[in-house]
Amino acid sequence: MSTIAFVPVRAGSKSIHKKNIKRFCGKPLVYWTLMSLQSSKVDKIIIASDCSETKSIVNLFNLSKIEIYDRKSENATDNASTESVILEYINQSKLLDTDTLMLVQVTSPFTQTIHFNEGLDLFKKYDSILSCAVDKKFFWKEDGVPINYNIYNRPRRQDWSGNLIENGAFYINSIKNIIKHKNRISGNIGIYKMPDYTIVEIDNKLDWLIAESIMRSYVLNKGLDNFSNIKIVFSDVDGVLTDASMYYAENGNEFKKFNAYDGMAFKLLQDNGYKVGIITSEDMQLNRNRAKKLRLDFDFHGILDKLAFIKKFCEENCYSLDEIAYIGDDINCHSLLSSVGVSACPINAIEKIKLIPNIIHLNSKGGDGVFREFVELILNQNNETAEKY
Repeated sequence: MSTIAFVPVRAGSKSIHKKNIKRFCGKPLVYWTLMSLQSSKVDKIIIASDCSETKSIVNLFNLSKIEIYDRKSENATDNASTESVILEYINQSKLLDTDTLMLVQVTSPFTQTIHFNEGLDLFKKYDSILSCAVDKKFFWKEDGVPINYNIYNRPRRQDWSGNLIENGAFYINSIKNIIKHKNRISGNIGIYKMPDYTIVEIDNKLDWLIAESIMRSYVLNKGLDNFSNIKIVFSDVDGVLTDASMYYAENGNEFKKFNAYDGMAFKLLQDNGYKVGIITSEDMQLNRNRAKKLRLDFDFHGILDKLAFIKKFCEENCYSLDEIAYIGDDINCHSLLSSVGVSACPINAIEKIKLIPNIIHLNSKGGDGVFREFVELILNQNNETAEKY
């Protein structure tokens, strides 16, 4: 018996253009659901899509459980039901009647691994499962008749259990029942209750704005909280302190453009008790000159394996990786950015860097003061923490 997470992701979306791959809290919307599924009890994740761009982006996630299914165009229209593509997939695949299919919708990005796992555990007691959230709003008919409460006995919110509303996060059923009833749920249906904030589904632009606020408040790891542990802040050079351009004179001399605001940022950190430095894979005198002028605590040049180097540095100087903050933009920064306590990248970093879990996406480009932006986040966060105490 297998447990399959079925994730329909079609190209068309009238309310929000390219909704499923549009950046939501810094990453493609589809990313959040897939990352939670990857760590769950499901055996494989089927991405049912008609969009080549979506498939390419999903492949960048490099998740071992993902399989791409090319859904038929007739089952990817505005009028096609989700059941139509589920049945299409079942008919095209060699599945057992006893296999479990969990329909998962990326428009509910708040769903965490624990929710998927608990839903699957609950499924053992029922024929099918759907996820719901509690809603405590009062509803009325157009003719002035209340739907869910007595106007002469108006309940207090804290005393009222409210109503269960489908939140669209997931539905679980057996392959046998889906084929028989041609429906995502059937039979003795169990309700998996999720937190109240999960009631929001992203269907329009207003939902999107609300959902991003909810995501940051209730779901995302609060990377800024980790700033309290940071003791050293390192920066890459090309693509962060510069715009990654190389300038050559007639005599062959090379030039780079650095940003004065970034230079001041190093001093601001030092004035606030941090150690600062650069680590770059290039070994060039002009980078050394810049480091000397800025009076950095550390400047490391010609470092090809940045993670291995910083690990050794930490061991020799009694630091841990959790005490390191680093900002980088390209593939040679990936392993270090994935391992330090706080990581950040410019807005024009490569896609693979942007997809690192919990990396902070800054608003500036390399060479345009992005390091200064990063530093101000660190200092502002620490000031806010200090004010609390």
